[in-house]
Amino acid sequence: MKKQAKVYKGRVLIVAGSDSGGGAGIQADIKTVTALGGYAMTAITAITVQNTLGVHGIAEIEPAVVTAQMVDCLDDIGAEVVKTGMLHSSAVIEAVLAGLERPSAPETLVVDPVMVAKGGTRLAAEETVQTLRERLIPRASVITPNLPEASTLLGRPVTGIDEMDQAAFDLLSLGPKAVLLKGGHLTGTLLRDVLVTADGLVYFDDPRIETRSTHGTGCTLASAIATGLAQGMELIPAVRRARAYVRTALATAPGFGAGHGPLNHGHTVRPFSA
Repeated sequence: MKKQAKVYKGRVLIVAGSDSGGGAGIQADIKTVTALGGYAMTAITAITVQNTLGVHGIAEIEPAVVTAQMVDCLDDIGAEVVKTGMLHSSAVIEAVLAGLERPSAPETLVVDPVMVAKGGTRLAAEETVQTLRERLIPRASVITPNLPEASTLLGRPVTGIDEMDQAAFDLLSLGPKAVLLKGGHLTGTLLRDVLVTADGLVYFDDPRIETRSTHGTGCTLASAIATGLAQGMELIPAVRRARAYVRTALATAPGFGAGHGPLNHGHTVRPFSA
């Protein structure tokens, strides 16, 4: 009997930078969406030269080409969700906004406000941060900042678990429908993420997984949430599944590289046999 082709449920258009090391960025996004049963499309904003030790170069994509990639995907294939990652300039953010104006663009937008690479390289100038804050974030269905990103967006340090609730509410006041503030940069045995919507606070608490293989965790989590939303899940279940997927990917990471290694994005995938 002929096997039926897999039916992909949940189309996600990812607008982000490429990671040559495969652990973060577009590469992590595609792996994540695919591993969770969705269909991934991409509009690449920049090509980075990087590995587990850091970012060693960035080649920018012309903003008009970013918009064109979005339009071609949206007008032909369509998408339930657009997810953004590395947007390194105000011009690129404006290009994304132009793509979102397309009649074929979905209403659901997941914004991962990528500003600093895992190795510490700054990826966004202050002008870019302001454009992100004022122009893109108010359109978002959910934003997924970590604590350094939250500190940059709010203009004050957010360094303790006791500061996360207020910081999340302050980020919500920037205009998104929801904020998932991630606590992975804190120390201690407890890892807490805080989800804030107009309905209030939800805590996601888990034991911390001690590993150096954390490259791409933010990209992966945001894309996993985007996939859940594209598949018709409500936000809280989408976050819960995304976090479980990331935790297993962390716990089973392959240990590649000499620095912050990649996750095991394919832990949901069974090897193919003819």
